Amino acid sequence: MEAYGYVERVRERTPGGRMVTRTVSYNHPEATRARRTGRTHEPCPVRPVREPQPAPPAPATSGAPERSALPPPLPRPETPAPHPGATALLATLRRDDDRLLLPERDVRRLAPAVAVWLERGAAPEAVRRTLTANLPPDLRHPTVLLAHRLSTLLPPPLPAPLAAGTAAGPAPDPRPVVVPLQECDGCDRAFRAPAPGLCRDCRQAAAA
Repeated sequence: MEAYGYVERVRERTPGGRMVTRTVSYNHPEATRARRTGRTHEPCPVRPVREPQPAPPAPATSGAPERSALPPPLPRPETPAPHPGATALLATLRRDDDRLLLPERDVRRLAPAVAVWLERGAAPEAVRRTLTANLPPDLRHPTVLLAHRLSTLLPPPLPAPLAAGTAAGPAPDPRPVVVPLQECDGCDRAFRAPAPGLCRDCRQAAAA
């Protein structure tokens, strides 16, 4: 405001000899100052406004446009396919109980846990009985219940010979073979033998 003449500061000496600064404001600075001081106020020069210049045009390039050098996207890890037997087992649980009608995303989420049971030699019917037995009457979250049973009731892995036999075929029965009873053709006495014939005493008598 002082530069444009609306405010003026004047240093004066008081009768007591002190120097003071008097500030005078004007509504019409040019007319008031010319009348009081006999001077004309020179307006403050106004700085010219610089107009924004347009940006220089981009140089024309020949050929294909330049692409940004971005790194190639990382390959996504392949999601293993769910076990077909585990998926089928989970999808058919609703046949045992209507409340076990699972959405497809929950079937895919629980399938790896069921596959572990099958890989450890558990029969599909055994897994089904474990998941569907003694369901609570107020079952609200079947997926949570099935996930809990699959994790807490997981059977231990089979020993190496039994696991190999399961992979190649049915494992040999470890129980001893029971020889059937036969009736002796000479004395009608019962004895154990793989095939019918004479008992030991009759064979000895015939040999003598």
